[in-house]
Amino acid sequence: MVFESKLLPILRQGIAVVQMVLFKRLRERFGIRYPEGDPTYIRRLSGAVVNEIFGSENDQEPFASFVKENEAAITEEVKRLPLEMVDMMVPLTDALRIQVLCDAQEGIDSSTLLMLANERKILLLPREIPLPAKFIDMVRRLGHENDILLPMEIVGMHGQN
Repeated sequence: MVFESKLLPILRQGIAVVQMVLFKRLRERFGIRYPEGDPTYIRRLSGAVVNEIFGSENDQEPFASFVKENEAAITEEVKRLPLEMVDMMVPLTDALRIQVLCDAQEGIDSSTLLMLANERKILLLPREIPLPAKFIDMVRRLGHENDILLPMEIVGMHGQN
């Protein structure tokens, strides 16, 4: 599947929306689960879980040290995700698949993300790879439901497949 050059950034923004929603939901959940954790800890843990799922590594301090020091908690929270946030599995599956497709268009092989997501029971295998318009429609709904302001490119995208 070859994407138009204008479509790739829009799809990447859609992936970012899914990441923001996941971050927001995790932050709320961790605030309840870790009442002793200060807001900085909760934000960093939420960000680290999102980064772990999407294969992003923040090597800047203090984030890199946080990930090393809290590796067990991050791993545990990733394991809990498919059990406690069932409603996020479709958006996560679609966003990860779209990310791998976008990466492939840019000459990056990130297919290991899908294998890892499958091992973690995050990836819904029977689900088809979404067409760009369907992915963006899902992102619009998800952003709206979670009070996340969407980039104009996503709001205005119509009829792209």
